[in-house]
Amino acid sequence: MRKEDLEKLPADVKKEFMKYAIKLAEKKKQSAAHDDFLTFVKHVWPEFIEGDHHKKIAEKFNRLAKGECKRIIINMPPRHTKSEFASNLLPAWMVGRKPDLKIIQTTHTTELAIRFGRKAKNLIDSPEYQEIFRTRLKEDSQAAGKWETEQGGEYYAAGVGSAPRAVVRTYLLSMTHTLNKMHLI
Repeated sequence: MRKEDLEKLPADVKKEFMKYAIKLAEKKKQSAAHDDFLTFVKHVWPEFIEGDHHKKIAEKFNRLAKGECKRIIINMPPRHTKSEFASNLLPAWMVGRKPDLKIIQTTHTTELAIRFGRKAKNLIDSPEYQEIFRTRLKEDSQAAGKWETEQGGEYYAAGVGSAPRAVVRTYLLSMTHTLNKMHLI
């Protein structure tokens, strides 16, 4: 609606219109964050400063979420948000989009995989995340390295040498820090 048309409305109608316009804007923002990884990142991490490499990774993650690619290898120097993106934000975003998703997170140590699981779990419980997704963690999912969603999703953290339990995996996230690579298998 044009501004001049809005000004012609009675005060009560204008107020009601503005209320719905705000709700519509919020829904559009939620939908964008649901469908686009980088928009999600900016929503849950307001201090994030975007670089060209982030756009490239985000586009690959969007394709992964749509089923357009099955494997991604990320080769970047340390401190370029590989871990933050792929081991923390990606699992949370993917579980938000598909709450029954099953993820196995592997790294060179179980402790690191659990730390990533804790960050993803805390993000899922955050108000910012809940503004976008309806995914909820089961109340009895207290462990950072093994948690479940109310909708049947699972997250399991494992290090090299640990024996992941038998679970039908949907996504395996493998982090190899020694090579500064990330494999999403």
